[in-house]
Amino acid sequence: MAYGTYRGLFQPQWAGPLAKGLVLLLVGYGLYQNRHLKSLHLVLLGLLLNALVIFANGGHMPVSLAALERAGLGELEDFLRERRDAVHTLMDETTRLPFLGDVIPLPPLQKAISPGDILILLGIMGVVVEGALRAGGFRLPLRLAALRVLGYLLLVLLLLAWRG
Repeated sequence: MAYGTYRGLFQPQWAGPLAKGLVLLLVGYGLYQNRHLKSLHLVLLGLLLNALVIFANGGHMPVSLAALERAGLGELEDFLRERRDAVHTLMDETTRLPFLGDVIPLPPLQKAISPGDILILLGIMGVVVEGALRAGGFRLPLRLAALRVLGYLLLVLLLLAWRG
């Protein structure tokens, strides 16, 4: 939908919210079916934070111009300001819950991400670690310690990229 909106095939006013609603339904169903994996609770929390900021801002994820510029994507300013993107909008004084938007620049990846995205990434990484430890027959305390160390490592890397 985002590509179709960019190419002028869909109107962002209806394509963005429709796509987000479908994604939430599909991801929600997947999370429900795999609720026995404890790390997916982080994914659910991240998804809820992203959904909260998106719906608080009319169906679009607000993006910080400063984060875009630090990520090397400053050329997207006019495109976002004109609301031609089905998914994102540029932050301004009317933005609600701006701290939950895409405010964390990742220059090496040329991306700006949200706190919810960090939780989603941590949860996905946790599922991989949880699955590997479960396959290896490790006990629960070791799993939790490994998840905690992995989470701290990712958080430090993201903070370094953000400050970078």
